[in-house]
Amino acid sequence: MNVTAQQPFADIPGRIQSEVQRAIQRSIKGVEYLSSAAPVLGSTPKDVLASRGTMNLYHYRPQSDEIYRVPILIVMATTNRGYILDLVPGQSFIEFLLKRGFDVYMLDWNAPRPDEKGLRMEDYVLDFIPECVRRVQEDSGETDVNIIGYCFGGVLSLLYASIFSEGPLKSLVCFTTPIDFREMKLFQNFSDKRYFNVDQLVDGVGNVPPELIFSSFEMLRPASRVVSQVQLWENIWNDEYVKSYRMFDRWATDTLPLAGEYFRQTVRDLMWGNKLFDRTMTVGGRLADISRIKVPILHAVAEHDHIVPYDAAKHLIPNVGSADKEEVILKGGHVSLVAGANAIKRLWPKLDSWLSERSV
Repeated sequence: MNVTAQQPFADIPGRIQSEVQRAIQRSIKGVEYLSSAAPVLGSTPKDVLASRGTMNLYHYRPQSDEIYRVPILIVMATTNRGYILDLVPGQSFIEFLLKRGFDVYMLDWNAPRPDEKGLRMEDYVLDFIPECVRRVQEDSGETDVNIIGYCFGGVLSLLYASIFSEGPLKSLVCFTTPIDFREMKLFQNFSDKRYFNVDQLVDGVGNVPPELIFSSFEMLRPASRVVSQVQLWENIWNDEYVKSYRMFDRWATDTLPLAGEYFRQTVRDLMWGNKLFDRTMTVGGRLADISRIKVPILHAVAEHDHIVPYDAAKHLIPNVGSADKEEVILKGGHVSLVAGANAIKRLWPKLDSWLSERSV
């Protein structure tokens, strides 16, 4: 037998030793993972400007000597915590904006209390957002306000901008915001009125529990959690990978319940009626037609968004009445569009460029 033929067999002890060492390292790192504390997120210094029930308004402390004139109000989705935009130093969208000279506020949400089960869409659009806008105006001393809405926070921001089309909104940015709810295919199946009794659910439980909300997201990619856990085990010795996994996993599982009446309206008016797309949506008896929006608007959508597919989001820019409007399609998914390495390289610089021209 020649030397070349014997070589693979000669390598076997080395490969076995390497796999044994890797298994030992996995076990040690696995124990460290299970015993370590959850990562600290959302640590950028901020002050609570207003707090009322489910509503929280934060003002982040400036990190630049020169500040743009027009403040930014970020409106978060009602199902998720705002710290996805403020993970850790160096990976925080909030920190990035502050260092670029923007004055940043955030409308974030607490879990609605049992006595808040009667909150309706008008409480969010005609009360919470306007109150936060007024607070931002008072605190900043400026009349104009720019708004950034993430996912369903974008829907609420569009409803607000439609109804208060005369101001004080100066510009609007939406991230991954659905317009045509017929294209939210799995959510449509989940809420099919032939089988889903939303009245029985809300009347029976009050606020919709987070487990139901989380499960509906999980069903979009049924195997994703198993796959991600396998990938975690394969990369358990990679500290940076584990750090990133823990940050995003903590946020993804930290789902908020939804106020019962608000959920009922969302299902009836948006999922079943598709009223935002059809321009027949009303909030508190006031028409919320997005064609009435005239302010500059940017819509950032993700190329691989499994939660808000492009077909559900693509109708925003063609249907608003703004002359200054732009859609940007970027690589990434629903979350990686706004947070993580892809966002740092793609969305954040784009937003900095777009907002800087509209914040003076």
